[in-house]
Amino acid sequence: MSKTRVLISGVGGIAQIAHLPIISKMDDVEITGVCDIDRSKAKSVAQKYGVKNFYHSFSEMLNSAEADCLIITSPTNLHKEQAILGFEKGLDVMVEKPLSRNYDEAAAVVEASKKSKKILMVGMNNRFRPDIMMQESFVSAGELGEIFYIKTGFLRKRSTVEKWSLNKNESGGGVFIDLGIVLLDIALWLMRFPKIKSVSAANYNHSVKDVEDSSFVMLKFANNATVTIETSWTLHRENDLFYCNVYGKEGSANINPLSIYKHMHGTLVNVTPLKMEKPANVFKRTYEYELNHFFNSVRNNKPALSDGTEALERMKIVDAVYRSAKTGREIVFK
Repeated sequence: MSKTRVLISGVGGIAQIAHLPIISKMDDVEITGVCDIDRSKAKSVAQKYGVKNFYHSFSEMLNSAEADCLIITSPTNLHKEQAILGFEKGLDVMVEKPLSRNYDEAAAVVEASKKSKKILMVGMNNRFRPDIMMQESFVSAGELGEIFYIKTGFLRKRSTVEKWSLNKNESGGGVFIDLGIVLLDIALWLMRFPKIKSVSAANYNHSVKDVEDSSFVMLKFANNATVTIETSWTLHRENDLFYCNVYGKEGSANINPLSIYKHMHGTLVNVTPLKMEKPANVFKRTYEYELNHFFNSVRNNKPALSDGTEALERMKIVDAVYRSAKTGREIVFK
């Protein structure tokens, strides 16, 4: 079987921590080119992972290297242009989250994907956490009844030390578009993307100037479900915290640690699976699952999880979060 050929644009933190070490060990995938605005970084990374071709120019990489697909891990302000050029070149494209800085940019990428009839996947690796997947299986099977409330949060230090992440023009925003979009995606996915009714948000920038470092959001949906999301890079606490508490009319499912309870015959019963995969490095495992899923989609020409339609729904809400925080008002959708 011939190898799936992939190009990688942007070889900063997440590419070096996750994508490159994982892909380089895949027997059925070949990295045929890497690109970065820092030519010396592109060269050193290419040498480290045995990649023959490295580039400073994204266009040059597209025009010179043979490939089946493209993974974009560059700064967010480059996602739209690079994804569209990838589609025009006939490549399937995976873009690390977020897809774009705003809804309009996301819409342009999705349109290009549809026009080219190529796969668009947005990297939402936390969907591939074993505990999140277990939550989803209970929800989708109807074991918890109708989901009416999700309380979720991600409190940690900055995900990257890259300077561009604190420049709104390059990143699109701060902690919400960095960490909040992860939680937003999980909540929408678990509830099967219900129609959004309103968004209320409060953002704070205590430690950085251009973007928010703490964000607190409430979402209301047309089916009367509610979601609250708290994210921060700077809350004064001892440890990082990642949680997702899902409440249905017949039960609940929480993570960190995983616990699932169901109301049965007038009693609350613990139905948490006794045998659960507990990988030593959950972070790495999620990327392994995610990348394998993308490459399988490319090989079989099948739609991928976290596609363009879902990305547009997320970005519509992201835009509303920033409008609400800026105006101090609830954003109501018609």
